[in-house]
Amino acid sequence: MRDRITLRFLAAPTDAAHDGGTVQAGRVLEWIDKAGFACAAGYSGSYCVTAYVGNVHYTAPIRPGSLIEATARITHTGRTSMHVFVTVEAADPRTGEFEVALDCLLVFVAVDERGKSKEVPPWRPRTSDDELLARGSEERIEARKRIHDLHTAIAFSPEMTTPAETFRFLANPTDVNWGGNAHGGIVMRWIDETATACAAGYSGADPVAVYTGGIHFYRPIHIGHVVEIETRLLHTGPHSMHILARTRTGDPRTGELEVATQCMSVYVVRGDDGDAISLPQLELRSEADRAADAQVREIVGERAELPPLPVPRRS
Repeated sequence: MRDRITLRFLAAPTDAAHDGGTVQAGRVLEWIDKAGFACAAGYSGSYCVTAYVGNVHYTAPIRPGSLIEATARITHTGRTSMHVFVTVEAADPRTGEFEVALDCLLVFVAVDERGKSKEVPPWRPRTSDDELLARGSEERIEARKRIHDLHTAIAFSPEMTTPAETFRFLANPTDVNWGGNAHGGIVMRWIDETATACAAGYSGADPVAVYTGGIHFYRPIHIGHVVEIETRLLHTGPHSMHILARTRTGDPRTGELEVATQCMSVYVVRGDDGDAISLPQLELRSEADRAADAQVREIVGERAELPPLPVPRRS
């Protein structure tokens, strides 16, 4: 039974962000989803769909031309679900010295030919690293539910006055996955692009993502359907911008859109020394603004209670 896999490739020039010096966060999110899918499909022996992506912590920038290793491993299984821990490491191909750029936890669900969830084999740890990751994955199950409830309690209210950005387009055939829908990595890239535009509009600079989390996938996005991604800046820290993103989708012939995902991303602006610079604090003009700000603070507090998952040692 295959319970881990490493994808190895070069970061292409076309992966670069608008600053040209680093890879865009949305492209890295695609890599995460591909590695996680390959691991989950290999373990379950079936097609899998992304159900959740959480705690994507960007700890080091990735340069175009870097040698990339995206390693995914099973850390916990439910009846039909698989928790997959993914690390992305980058190296100068001339030296081969790898540095961890990010890690995150994903949940995939195995499905049959009719798209119905199917049981997966139970997974058991084999090494001490496996045991640590298994324990950490299980500890996050209840916390994930609490944070999810806090996320969904934030309504996009017309009374909000804080900066917002909305992208609206059709899902193209080039966005398709093996199941005929837009794959999770593409959706995460769309979210990052929209949220980046929102953060750039507020800061007047080039923002970079340092965290993305709580991405729950509620329904598939079909090719040819309308995709609407609404983002809104809800909270600022001394150096950070916290942006909520909601993706809705539906058949353009009816115009009825349903929520497909909702998540939170955090952006900063880096100075010449690479450190995050101070940002102007968000003005909360309405009661809806203040309520959303308080809810984000509660989410931040919940996340802070979770210890980081241990990154396994390179073999």
